[in-house]
Amino acid sequence: MTDGLAKVNPALKAALDSSHDAAWTMPSAFYTDPDFTRLEVEHLFKKEWHCVGRIEEIAEKGQWMPYRLANEPLVITNVCRHRGTLIATEKGKGRRLLCPYHHWAYDMTGQLKAAPKIEERDGFTVKGCKLPEFRCETWMGFIYVNLEQDAAPFAPSVAELEAKIAPYHMEEMWLGYILEETWETNWKSMIDNYMEGYHLSPLHKTGLANLNPTDMCEHLTPGEHWFGYSVGFPEDLPRVTSGHPDCTKEQSNTCIMAMVQAGSGIGLGADYSSFLCLQPEGPDKVRYKAGVLFWGEWPQSAVDRAIELFQQTMEEDRSVLEPMMLGYASDHHAPGPLAPAPLEGNILDLARYVGRRLGPALDATA
Repeated sequence: MTDGLAKVNPALKAALDSSHDAAWTMPSAFYTDPDFTRLEVEHLFKKEWHCVGRIEEIAEKGQWMPYRLANEPLVITNVCRHRGTLIATEKGKGRRLLCPYHHWAYDMTGQLKAAPKIEERDGFTVKGCKLPEFRCETWMGFIYVNLEQDAAPFAPSVAELEAKIAPYHMEEMWLGYILEETWETNWKSMIDNYMEGYHLSPLHKTGLANLNPTDMCEHLTPGEHWFGYSVGFPEDLPRVTSGHPDCTKEQSNTCIMAMVQAGSGIGLGADYSSFLCLQPEGPDKVRYKAGVLFWGEWPQSAVDRAIELFQQTMEEDRSVLEPMMLGYASDHHAPGPLAPAPLEGNILDLARYVGRRLGPALDATA
């Protein structure tokens, strides 16, 4: 076992045994060790369900979009069976997928239809050549993919969360903004930040804190495949809409933040919501897709303000998350106590989630 893994393994075991009142942050190796990141890719990102976007992105017949999951180019996107060229590197629409290198053509089911100037031979026929298929489900308007062919269905794993958020009807919200970027930080740092309310009032004091102040946060009892917290809206806050008629007044006045499996986050409000889809590019780099969803009819000026607030919030988060990696690299960094569960309980929940899934693999490296 490497030095980094030797530091992470006992900390994860301690997190599994800890109460929220006695919880501590994780050692720096949890965020910086490349060997640990490789284990995460193998046991989380290659074996669990991951959100790759919204159904609106490929709503029309013949549309496709690229996505890279655990370094597996997926259409949604895949690789050419000839010499591995990426077939789709941006969104598109058509009757066929065409490899740009040698113009091998596939239909929208992934079946090869043409391989110019290549004769059929033992081991190769056009009819017998098809792009690999992966498990795919839609949930609340999102598209989830799993690279494991024998993976259990996704929906039952989040049934408890679905019951909690069903009245908001995210599947009926419309996509008003989408962003894809790469930040120089660890993917778990981004989840930690997205899933704790402790920083809302201090860091976002001129923006998001006016909607969701730290003092209105409440920890939610986590499930096996998700965890989260709720945060209220001030009573005098003007809102464009109270959301779907199925929402109670309390639900309309409450935002639910949840991490769904590894790397998928939702920030659910009755009027509008946000989401994150994260993929590690190494211990100190994360690629993500983020978007803003709206319920009902909105004037464009209000949509623009909501998007501007989201952009402001993301940039404020980035301003602390990227330099944080320098802090983790310090020889003098040491774990500290976590704030109470309503404020930082999800940081412990994430460590427990990772510990449950990576514990056996870590023990096997000893």
